[in-house]
Order: sequence, then C-alpha cells, then structure tokens
Amino acid sequence: MTRRSPSSAQRGQSLAEFAVLMLALVPLLLAIPLLGKYQDLAHMSESAARYLVFEATTARAEHARRTDPELAQEVRRRFFGNSDAPIKTGDAAGDFAAHRNPLWVDHSGRPLLVNFETDVGLRTRSAPSGSQSAALVLGTSGFDLPDSELHEGVVTVRPRDVANLPPFDALGLEIRRHQVLLAHGWAAAGADDLADRIAGGRALVYPIGPLKLLGETVGRLPPLVLDPTMQVGDIKPDVVPCDRLEGGC
Repeated sequence: MTRRSPSSAQRGQSLAEFAVLMLALVPLLLAIPLLGKYQDLAHMSESAARYLVFEATTARAEHARRTDPELAQEVRRRFFGNSDAPIKTGDAAGDFAAHRNPLWVDHSGRPLLVNFETDVGLRTRSAPSGSQSAALVLGTSGFDLPDSELHEGVVTVRPRDVANLPPFDALGLEIRRHQVLLAHGWAAAGADDLADRIAGGRALVYPIGPLKLLGETVGRLPPLVLDPTMQVGDIKPDVVPCDRLEGGC
C-alpha cells in the first residue's frame, strides 16, 4: 500500500496556521520579560523611597539637611545605576549613561530609562499639612505625637514606552512609591505605661475601646450569664496567662 503525501494545499494551510500562531505568541514572549523588568523597577523604587525618607529623618536640622536635588543625585546613582557604579561625593548625573543597569532595556536593547534627570524624580516633605488622618492619629485625638516629626519621601520612575509593542508603545507608565517615617521615640516607662497610652488613644487608634466597655458591663452580671467574665483588650505583656502554664488555672 502506497502512503499518500500531504497535498500542497495542506502544507500551505499548516504554514498559515503557524504564522497566525506566531503573531500571537511573539508579543507575549516579548512582554513577559518586560513585565519582569517593570516589577524590578518598582521594587527598586520602593527601596529608594525608604532610603530617601530615612535620610530626611537623620538630618532634620535645617542647616544639616540636604536638598532634594542633592538627594536625587545620590539616590539615582545608588539605586538606578549598575551595581558596580562608583558612588562619589558631589556626584553629577552627567555620566549615568556609562553605568546603566543592563537589565532595564527593551527587546531591542534600548534603555527604559533614557534621561535620569527627568525619568527618576523624587521629593521629600516634613509634616504634610494635607494629611488630616495623620494629624488625628498624631495629635490630641490619638497618640499625642508631634506631626512636625513626620517625614515623607516619594520616588517616581517613568520608563520609556516601547515602540512597536502594543500596548507598551503607548502605556505612559509611571511607577510611584511613597514612604512616611515618624522620627519620634515615643518612649514609655514600661508595659503598663505603653498600654495606658494605647488605651487612651480614643477610637481612632484604639477601636476596641467601646467593645471593652461593653465587656466590662456584661461582666458585672451574675456568673450564670457569663462565666468566666469576659476580658476585652486586657493584655499584660509581662504576665503569662494561667491557661498557658503547665498547671493551668
């Protein structure tokens, strides 16, 4: 019996199906590494924001605090250059192109961060006046902490759009990471003092307070109603509860 070979029409159909499949797979194969690079940029932006706000808290005095442009030069070099890029005093951004991170390039080898001066921005601020929630937590309604010790750092990274790779050719991506630190010790004399400060923080910082009041009220009823007495929010870090001991209660 003679085996029949596929006709030219069948071979042409297979070739067309393969071409259509490749049109769908090639952009996907190019997009997966690009998404990983965006994720790496986001992770580095998070680390840069943490470093930035820490630097803002360690030099709070006006005469010692560095300006945002000075911090920007340092952050761009430390976090957005190559791992072997030199870190120099009074560094200038003009030679950053020589120390680019080789990972942050598109499928054509073009860098995602073209101009460090415009593609990597940052700002610091102390005591944000527009943060009402922070004022309530810090002020007389909360922990009674000075909001003047609140420091904010924001890092914004704008990778370049990748040409001829929809939808990344018109994505306009902006990665922004925000960190806030409170440079205040809030020292307490002991565990009891710490518990009193938290319990006195009112509903915003101690929302269990109303429930604790209800538990204490129910606890005054006869033991048949609630035995043993409910204890809500009664935490003593220096005392081991009896039910955790070997002998029990």
